[in-house]
Amino acid sequence: MDRRGTQVTGTNEPTPAESAARRIEQTLLGGQRRYNRAQVSEATGVSRDRANRLWLAMGFAEVGDDELVFTDGDIEALRTWNGLVTSGTIAREDEVPHARAMGQTLSRLAEWQTLEITARADRLAHAPDGADKADGAAGPDGAESPDGTERVVSAAEMADALLPVVERLQTYVWRRHLAAAAERLLLPSPGALSAAAMVVGFADIVGYTSLARHYETDELAALLESFEESTLETVVNARGRVVKTLGDEVLFVTNTPKDAAEIAVRLTDPRRASQSLPALRVGMAVGPVLSRFGDVYGPVVNLAARLTALAKPETVLVDRELAVALRRDRNYELRARRPVAVRGYHHLRSWTLRPRRDPT
Repeated sequence: MDRRGTQVTGTNEPTPAESAARRIEQTLLGGQRRYNRAQVSEATGVSRDRANRLWLAMGFAEVGDDELVFTDGDIEALRTWNGLVTSGTIAREDEVPHARAMGQTLSRLAEWQTLEITARADRLAHAPDGADKADGAAGPDGAESPDGTERVVSAAEMADALLPVVERLQTYVWRRHLAAAAERLLLPSPGALSAAAMVVGFADIVGYTSLARHYETDELAALLESFEESTLETVVNARGRVVKTLGDEVLFVTNTPKDAAEIAVRLTDPRRASQSLPALRVGMAVGPVLSRFGDVYGPVVNLAARLTALAKPETVLVDRELAVALRRDRNYELRARRPVAVRGYHHLRSWTLRPRRDPT
């Protein structure tokens, strides 16, 4: 077996599985691996050390000086990247964080997509004869071949068919998100906070640890899917943004206290149970936030997390600043709670936020 995990048969003739694996690689990379680090550096004018830092920042394993790992596509990409730095579009000191942000985001996407394709290939490999099986790859009586050939061949066929389609869809979704982000940043809504401030909130599944212990894998997957789908819809429909999903909780931000309150009240609505949606609790705080590569940082984020941990099921807790911002809104009522001591806060005050039964 070579360093990339390809089975070596002792002959120069590749097995069907090896041929299919190479076909997948060439489809994705756009060509063969034929260059080492020195050749890439010479072709692009980018030093080996700098190219290696970018390679590692994108999440790829370090390679030896003499290994033929890189393709024509890698050289073209590095030339393009270097052009952005040379032109001043990307500051030299920012290129590694930029590469890391892109790598981390796309790595998760690629991992999920590969698992989906592999699962589909597995289903095809174990399907009865004549049921969408790859021609010539099945073993006797429709069984999967011992070396997994059928699975790899199915994956190769799907990669050939799906790659151009998925690339177009990803570009479409990316452009749509760019347009939405530009609108949020360049055309703020009435009542928006200052550019450095925003409302940060966490929505957490109540009793998730217990549920995870008792649910089967399929049941847990369905729970998380319904949680992520319903939370995303609620947040974006109220002009918020989901920053990230952290297992059993979602981190979201908004530009206005009013939007944040609307999101929180919807997420903790007891009527969600009638739709088989998990019960949630929400904590929110407002103030200056550091936005970096799509994520958010700062004391406000930590405070929102602490408030979420204190909230009871189907309850929203907010900090003092957010309570002050919402106190004149007749759609909501606020009730002060006793101060408590939590990690990092010796005298944490909070307010329960509820929809007013009769806003008139």
